[in-house]
Amino acid sequence: MKRLLAAHLAMFAITLAGSAFAADLAVKTPIPVAAPFNWTGCYIGVHVGAGFAKKDITDPVQLVQDSFNFPGFTSGVTTVSPSPSGAIIGGQGGCDYQFASSSIVIGIQGDAAGATLRSNRVVGLDTGETATVDAKTEFLTSVTGRIGYALDNVLLYAKAGAAMAGDKYEVSGTFTGLPFDFRGLEDRWGWTAGAGVDWAFTRHWSANFEYDYYGFGTRTSTFADQANVSQGPVSVRQSIQVVKVGVNFHMWADQ
Repeated sequence: MKRLLAAHLAMFAITLAGSAFAADLAVKTPIPVAAPFNWTGCYIGVHVGAGFAKKDITDPVQLVQDSFNFPGFTSGVTTVSPSPSGAIIGGQGGCDYQFASSSIVIGIQGDAAGATLRSNRVVGLDTGETATVDAKTEFLTSVTGRIGYALDNVLLYAKAGAAMAGDKYEVSGTFTGLPFDFRGLEDRWGWTAGAGVDWAFTRHWSANFEYDYYGFGTRTSTFADQANVSQGPVSVRQSIQVVKVGVNFHMWADQ
């Protein structure tokens, strides 16, 4: 009888010890949970893409004919609309802040890019000759605010702010056999708005796709012909659309 009781007590002790050991393991080995990605931090990167501009230039015919004759010589108004297109390449940098326990992200970003946007149109003159109107955009810069919605390591965002474009213009040809070459140069301020998606494929690196619209309104500039010592006003209305991809290196991310 004593042996049977001892055996039962031993089995009971072993069962208690096993339960305690299992409970101890449950406490010491919790299931790991990955921390959500956080977009708080600053970044710097590069981008490449394509730009497409619309420029309404008024009035290159009057510029030429009134310069060779007298102001008011030309009747009517002529608007030439080249559509420059080309590549852009540049860099960007900024900082983001993701609100605690939220998917909302706000930030500020600066962009600067060189551009090869160029196009020309030929317009007829009263003499039967022609003038070539050439338009170029050589750089684009902007400072924008951003607001986005984070889906873990994917950020959907919109942006808007101030922008500037560097433009060059040339109106060249002959009038009554005399050559002319009017040139204009301006840095034009305007606004920009766009949207994109940023994908953080590692802790410090992300890739993004973005569309931007630039509005620069209408402005009158002076085009000058140095050889003939003449000049005149020309009105230019323009807008630019850009599609680009980029890569960013993120620093000081709160993760």
